[in-house]
Amino acid sequence: MFAFLLAGRRSSGPKGHPAPAEEQPELWTEVREVARKCDTRVPDELFLTGDVSAAVTELTRLLGLLPGRRRLYLGVPLLAGISVPELHAVLAHEFGHFSNQDTRFAGVTMRGRAAVLHTVDAFRAHDSRAHAVIGNLYVRYAHYFLTATQSVARRQELAADWTAAQHVGCDITASALRRIPALGAAHNHYIEMYATMGTPANALPPVGEFHGGFRRLLAARTPQALVELAGTRQAPRPSPYDSHPPMSERVALIEGLPDDEMTHDPAAAPALSLLRDQDGVLTALESYTLPAATAGIRRLDWPDLVLARSVADAVGWAEPLQTAVRRALRTASIPADGNVASDPVREPSGRSDSPAPGGRAHDPHAAPGPDGERSQPCLPGPDGVLDAIDAGLLWMAVADRMPKPAQASRLTGQSARNFIRPAVWDGLAGLVYLHLLAENLARPDVSWSSKAGLALPQRMGEGDGHRNRRCSRRHPRHHGLAGPADRKRPESHLNHHFLPPAALENALRGRVGHRREGLLVQ
Repeated sequence: MFAFLLAGRRSSGPKGHPAPAEEQPELWTEVREVARKCDTRVPDELFLTGDVSAAVTELTRLLGLLPGRRRLYLGVPLLAGISVPELHAVLAHEFGHFSNQDTRFAGVTMRGRAAVLHTVDAFRAHDSRAHAVIGNLYVRYAHYFLTATQSVARRQELAADWTAAQHVGCDITASALRRIPALGAAHNHYIEMYATMGTPANALPPVGEFHGGFRRLLAARTPQALVELAGTRQAPRPSPYDSHPPMSERVALIEGLPDDEMTHDPAAAPALSLLRDQDGVLTALESYTLPAATAGIRRLDWPDLVLARSVADAVGWAEPLQTAVRRALRTASIPADGNVASDPVREPSGRSDSPAPGGRAHDPHAAPGPDGERSQPCLPGPDGVLDAIDAGLLWMAVADRMPKPAQASRLTGQSARNFIRPAVWDGLAGLVYLHLLAENLARPDVSWSSKAGLALPQRMGEGDGHRNRRCSRRHPRHHGLAGPADRKRPESHLNHHFLPPAALENALRGRVGHRREGLLVQ
């Protein structure tokens, strides 16, 4: 009962940048026009958010029977990906929840669902025993309530779609509905692969570009490319209490309505064009959407950000192999001469006397230094790793020291080699990338149309592919070290131009200065 009494007042909506009418008059003009068409009250406030979404909230009283202050939330990424007519459809859908098409008690039900979900989240936010006991009882009630009211909630969504189609047009409404899932997937891809790519390097995009870069991605890709991108991403599992019917069902119902002769113009102006001072809005939006802890994080231009992430990825690939080689050399009592242990991977700046970022790894077996802390010796570079392999340490002195899960520690012989081979391959690839960066032979490529990463010299891919696919036995110690081209790699900013076996072998033989026939087999 308390959930209903406080329905509509539990949450003030998502965080966003306020956009008053005097600052955004063009956007407010469209909002007022759609509200007039839907015969509903204009929102009192408008906020811009960082999501592909739109929402309306109202601080109501007495079970939602008395109206209150109404707020409209529009995502800037949504505005960047739809046209002005499609924005009208989105607004008409949101205003449809409050128009005469919704019954008064259905509105109470919708607000009750929001209040119940808010209360469940509040119980989960506390870990005391009292909250756990009461929360478990309330969750059971919430399950019953949400299941019982789901059909009402879904009818409300379909009624809001019908309101949009009635006032804006079926074709425009269907176009907006089809576009939103692709935009959502593209935005998730952008956040993961661009906006937050600098997380391992403790860096962010330039000020205003955390959200603003999404405009660049949309400008570089066709609508069909966005649809294809959405198809490559795993769709989130729908909630059993989701108030929205499947998008395919909603689009089919709209397309099944009688033709109203209102068609969508593909050349219509983008909704983002309604915003004044876009760069200023995007900069201000970051203060509402980014955690306070990010305030002191350094900002890098996009090429420098790609470079920082690529170095971090390469170090992450190379360090396990480098650490294993260093420990194997120490255990085997092989002198750490200039070719094995003292050839640090160089910084991308070209300095040969400084190891690359991450070139030192924490080693619990390192000897204590003068200050009582354990010193961190320089890890071997490409020459040192390849010399260790030539010395016959790959199988199994190095392989045994590569990180592996506990269940794999019992593997021996060929099974152990098959398990550890991809990690050795990645380690060698990481060393090559670091070497290419140190020699200024690779450059960062932001590539908004495909994937950000490193662009490699064209000659890197040249080589005798047939020879690389043969299983050479000139060096039995190297036999079995393959780089499976069809192996699924973890997400990285190094495989924009994937380093093929021919390129990797050419780099190891030519650039690093070794000629090892048959090191890599396919």
